[in-house]
Amino acid sequence: MEHRALQLPRLAAPAVAALLALTTACTGGTVQGRPGASGLRDPYFPKAGNGGYQVEHYALDLDYDPADGVLHGRAVITARAEQGLSSFNLDLSGLHVEGVDVDGEGARFNRTGNELTVRPADDVKKGRVFRTEVVYSGRPKALTDADGSREGWITGEAGAVGVGEPVGSMTWFPGNHHPSDKAAYDITIRVPRGYEAVSNGELRSRTEGADGRTRFAWHSPEPMASYLATAVVGPYKVTTGRTPSGVAVYNAVSPEEAAASEGTLARLPEMVEWGSGRFGPYPFGTAGAVVLPAGTLAYALETQTKPVYPGAPGDESLVLHELAHQWFGNSVSPKSWKDMWLNEGFATYAEWLWDEDHGGPSAQEHFDALLAGDTDVDEAADAGWDAFPPADPPGPGDISASPVYQRGAMVLQRIRQEVGDEKFFALVRGWAADHRHGNASTADFTAYAEERTGHDLRKVWDVWLYGKARPK
Repeated sequence: MEHRALQLPRLAAPAVAALLALTTACTGGTVQGRPGASGLRDPYFPKAGNGGYQVEHYALDLDYDPADGVLHGRAVITARAEQGLSSFNLDLSGLHVEGVDVDGEGARFNRTGNELTVRPADDVKKGRVFRTEVVYSGRPKALTDADGSREGWITGEAGAVGVGEPVGSMTWFPGNHHPSDKAAYDITIRVPRGYEAVSNGELRSRTEGADGRTRFAWHSPEPMASYLATAVVGPYKVTTGRTPSGVAVYNAVSPEEAAASEGTLARLPEMVEWGSGRFGPYPFGTAGAVVLPAGTLAYALETQTKPVYPGAPGDESLVLHELAHQWFGNSVSPKSWKDMWLNEGFATYAEWLWDEDHGGPSAQEHFDALLAGDTDVDEAADAGWDAFPPADPPGPGDISASPVYQRGAMVLQRIRQEVGDEKFFALVRGWAADHRHGNASTADFTAYAEERTGHDLRKVWDVWLYGKARPK
């Protein structure tokens, strides 16, 4: 069902006054709940996410004009209480909160740093499904990560893009911003006529308004971690199609990048079919890509169903890598940011398999090249893949470093060496199928791998996955 857009919020003065009054109102009755935790104690991002509830659905109504950079938003968050809640938190960075309702009643709220604390008029009982509506506005800001990269709401000369790994989504909508809490999404974006607005999933409707603005309604029924949500605004060139098996493809490309992107994006349908053969059925109803103006970002990101690229993806392995994440990272998502190698190791290994199946180096040749430092076979061979064990990055600035990618892929190749091709590829397909649209940890994977293959793989884990010394 299509989410019906709410009229966006430039509240009249009496409404503002009423909401402000509600923020100071006292609640009555006996308190039976307790505050939800203001963070999930992730090993690297302890304040990310919130405790006490799980989100089932986000309905985001956004209105954005690149001319002034102001975002007007209304978020309706449907969640299930996992405990009795006297209050709960949402992650939100910057932006002005104009009002909060819980199940249609005004709620008190306050801001501390990136935490929006909501106190409903009545406690939320354990097990209850409740709806929180947050009206907000402002000029979203980018964040600088521990590794120096920028994420969040990134503006350019002719538009903007929202990217959220690991915590940047809180710069443009309130939520439970940790990958362990996945939800369905409906994202509606209104922009000036002449602009495209692209988000995850399927475009349900595109409506030209009498006010000179165009409304785009996007629907994502499959669970999605909030760091994979995106909103892209700009004068993009849009093309659509289908893969041979019928998966819808939607590409939005910056006009100046269109010619250079054409060749690599033309292979995307073939890649979807190939991945379905290697890893099991493609886990979403749509696929595609967003190619940003060159220089907007310094990296590509596997935003769900439509990865974003920082300019034309000149290397087909990059497109394959981000596509592989739709299985590994997006459908099977990490329980914590310490499990990042399950995303990047699998996606890197998918690159090796693509090479192996298309006349390039085999996965074993990539593995050997890394051990030997042979950059002619694998250019990442001198990137420091042995600096730390992939399952134990030293800190938040290391979760996107080479060991997580290359050594993570080497772990998978070591399993393949130990168990043989038949059991290995059954393991890969089984992992994607049995954890489809869920979350998994490194411990889940190691137990699953041993059970599925029937092999004792402790030496692989001890040396390659957790060992601090350089493996030989």
